[in-house]
Amino acid sequence: MALSHPEQGRVMNRAHIMLRNGNWLTRERIRLVAMALLLASAFGLLYLFATAHDGIDRQGRPLGTDFSNVYAAGTYVLDGNVTAPFDPAQQFAREQAIFGGTTQFYGWHYPPYFLFVAAALGTMPYGLALAVWQAVSLALYLFAIRAILHMPLCDGGAAACDGRHSDIVSPGGERALRPLWLLVALAFPAVLVNIGHGQNGFLTAALIGGALVILDRRPILAGVLLGLLVYKPQYGLMIPVALVASGRWRAFAGAAATIVILTIAATLAFGPAAWRAFFAASEFTRTVVLEQGNTGWYKIQSFFSWARMWGAPLALAYTLQGVAIVALGITLVRLWRSNAAYPLKAAALCIAAILATPYSLDYDMMVLAPAIAFLTIDGLARGFGPWEKTALAALWLAPLLARNVAEATLIPLGVPSMLVVFALIVRRAAQDESCATGGAALSAAAPSYDIATFTS
Repeated sequence: MALSHPEQGRVMNRAHIMLRNGNWLTRERIRLVAMALLLASAFGLLYLFATAHDGIDRQGRPLGTDFSNVYAAGTYVLDGNVTAPFDPAQQFAREQAIFGGTTQFYGWHYPPYFLFVAAALGTMPYGLALAVWQAVSLALYLFAIRAILHMPLCDGGAAACDGRHSDIVSPGGERALRPLWLLVALAFPAVLVNIGHGQNGFLTAALIGGALVILDRRPILAGVLLGLLVYKPQYGLMIPVALVASGRWRAFAGAAATIVILTIAATLAFGPAAWRAFFAASEFTRTVVLEQGNTGWYKIQSFFSWARMWGAPLALAYTLQGVAIVALGITLVRLWRSNAAYPLKAAALCIAAILATPYSLDYDMMVLAPAIAFLTIDGLARGFGPWEKTALAALWLAPLLARNVAEATLIPLGVPSMLVVFALIVRRAAQDESCATGGAALSAAAPSYDIATFTS
């Protein structure tokens, strides 16, 4: 029976109210959805492994797909041929030698720093190397998320960190909520994507999340963690902006020193030829992988790929990405120099780090996990604003749908969902700044974390 127009209006109004205040997002629904996704992911992975033969899945791909390029590169390093991974023809030949002549090409696009990791993993049989890589990096990711939920409450500066901790996983609430945060962290759809591809998203999320947790308490160590991100240089656009804008010079120096030491170590270990090969291979990465879309526009979550997927010429796509970089940089400067709550700053940096690069795939959306964790502790401490719960839920689900929806419909979900949450962060930060200028210090009263807010 069709609803009348007044009834339709009332239904739409109720839906609007529920989405706006986020009351639909109860703890029971969070647990139900997360458990369903985790079980579906586990069954999918079990099926993938059960139907594989000699490490090759039913579609002729190595288990761990992208990890095959890391392993092949590692075997070249052990052979003493450190420049071969940067040559697509030689890299493909080694992958075919290891995984069979029907395997597809998985390119090596990392700077020489990552050859250390590849060489270490190349000493093991492929299956063991894949398991060790995923298990260790997954553990680091979970440790970083737990650290965020345990972090001292700061309002943006080291002087404001008074040692208070959230009650999200404190002794009083840990028993009730620990299974929930762990379940949500494991069921985050980017986790499945990262495991399926054998990618490094866990490590990236652990490094940036861990660094932001200790940035004020142990700035030099935080800088070291950020410096280790140099294996993904495309994430280096926004991090220095935030550090410089907020005057965190010790962290900046720690990151710079780490990069210098790693560069010297890589040069001594692999020789200048490895760097020449890397820069020569960068041309292939830029033209074939990025500009020509050999990877697939629907897989890349960036302004650049969005524009190219919709038929924009190369110059326009680069222009749009450049405008986004400038806008993100200016916004981060203002945000990190403001009196906004520190979790807002940290979450904004995580999201901006992804949005600023033209080459970021769905497994790179693992970096959104620390952002969601930071925004969760802030929301539970001070209350969630309009649309914030719904936007966070959409951001959490985005990696599940971003690739397939874009492939089928050319409708991007990754970038818009990140933009919406980034805009909500900016709005909330502006409210913090207004309170501060009005004389209401953010740290005047101890935040009250209440597990019951998950059921509101």
